[in-house]
Amino acid sequence: MSDEEGGSKAVRNTAIAAGGAGCLLFPAGVAGGAVVVVIFCGFGVLLAPLIAIYLLFHSIFDSGGGDDLPGPSDASSVIAVFQGDGQGELDTSQVPEDLADPIKKAGQLCAAVGPIVIASQIEKASNFNASLVGPDGKKGISQLPPDVFTKYGEDDDDNGETSALDAEDSIMAQGRYMCDLADQAQKMIDNHEATGNVLDLTLAGYAVGMDAVRAAKGLPHTNEAQGYVAAVRAQFAKYAGVAAMPTGLATPTGIQTSLPTAVPTESLTPTPAP
Repeated sequence: MSDEEGGSKAVRNTAIAAGGAGCLLFPAGVAGGAVVVVIFCGFGVLLAPLIAIYLLFHSIFDSGGGDDLPGPSDASSVIAVFQGDGQGELDTSQVPEDLADPIKKAGQLCAAVGPIVIASQIEKASNFNASLVGPDGKKGISQLPPDVFTKYGEDDDDNGETSALDAEDSIMAQGRYMCDLADQAQKMIDNHEATGNVLDLTLAGYAVGMDAVRAAKGLPHTNEAQGYVAAVRAQFAKYAGVAAMPTGLATPTGIQTSLPTAVPTESLTPTPAP
């Protein structure tokens, strides 16, 4: 495959994944082999039109007679994975080789949180930068708040030290925390204190705290909570191997894969008013 063909495939696959996040990508034109992409954000757009946009991408990129492009069923798969529970096999080719086992282990700690979810959160948090030092004292690949890491962190890599800057310690702490949040979310649903999807409430709790989820009696109607849920879900297809970036290709610049705008609730699991 030539660099140009590989780049086109990368743009197409990234567009599919980002479209699942609510920022629908539409090719405005092709000039000199470069694709000009216009980003239409707003999660209020239902996911079904993504198939039509995917078909347009398919017709443009397949004009050269390539036979390795996915068909319309792949667009449906992306949508299904986006809306799903984040379970299934992790595509280990999409994560650093030395982190595949810790991510899989963290995604096996409880039934509600799979490795696809863990990997998607890590990309959102640090883009797999284990040495990242963020705001408010957050450190490491999972960027957990210090008090959260203190509670859930252990010496998982057996190096005699429990540190947020040790990738395995950080990832496993993330997994334990997510499982605790999932347990809280399930209990709230069972006790009729909240409505919605367990995973959505868990992710929202991770972003804004379970007190906010409890107060909202479901997924909070805030940009921070709903934007985080959408941005993490947008990566599910990538780590499930449904719309993966080709190996060795960087994400094309200018592609928006997170959600910068408000997210109307009807685009996620509906949260009825109390």
